[in-house]
Amino acid sequence: MATERGRYYRDPAGGPDLISVTNALDVIGKPALVPWSAGLVADHVIAAPIPTARRARVEPSRLRRELVALPTGNADRAKDLGTRVHERAVALVLNAPYPADPEVEPYAIELARWFRLWRVDFDRDIEAIETTVVHRKYGYAGTGDLWVWLPTGPFRRRQLWLIDYKTSAKKPATTVYHEQPLQLAALRHAPVWLLPDDSDGEALRVRRTGLLNLRPRSHRLIEVPSGRKQFRAFLGAVNTARYLHNAPSAYPTILPDWAPGSPDRKAA
Repeated sequence: MATERGRYYRDPAGGPDLISVTNALDVIGKPALVPWSAGLVADHVIAAPIPTARRARVEPSRLRRELVALPTGNADRAKDLGTRVHERAVALVLNAPYPADPEVEPYAIELARWFRLWRVDFDRDIEAIETTVVHRKYGYAGTGDLWVWLPTGPFRRRQLWLIDYKTSAKKPATTVYHEQPLQLAALRHAPVWLLPDDSDGEALRVRRTGLLNLRPRSHRLIEVPSGRKQFRAFLGAVNTARYLHNAPSAYPTILPDWAPGSPDRKAA
């Protein structure tokens, strides 16, 4: 559920609300966003320099609002595309109908290629898709994309992987951000799955974790670490986010008792 403090999960067992994994990770600085945002605005101006200059003279306030909003609008569209790709991935695994979506289809084609490359049998190899996991001890929850058995062990022995889909139209398929291993560590170390009836199930032990970067014309499975080191770092983010979400928005001003406005100043 969305709150003024970001996304939280309501615990079906009736306990306190659980901070979402991505909400907790929002406290981590993302330095790449600054040049990305600046680049969007620069590209917009360069693409139409004369109309932009004219608007800067005629309606500077409105132009400024539009330019400032460009990165947020672009990020929202990217999130919406990612959501639709995830929905298409579920339909692909379940062999369920899905409405035509030309923007999503190239990513679905790459995902299907990946399944074929690894010879994934949906009935035999896939344990779970789009499943919410819970760690009540540390107060968080999150949704994983895919738990799948792959023949990556010695002598092609099958190992259980937890895989997170990442979509982008322009970023290289090798892209990994520093908070993504922490995200997978949080999902991997949660001991409880929420079953379809909202009851608890014991999460399976995951052997390896990775990002499946889906691009319109390529894909790449990249293994990332998600051990105790990454899990401890994630818990640090949870603690920081919880502190920030509960911190007061204002603090008292301290004045000497002789200063005007001091509550301790006696009337003359």
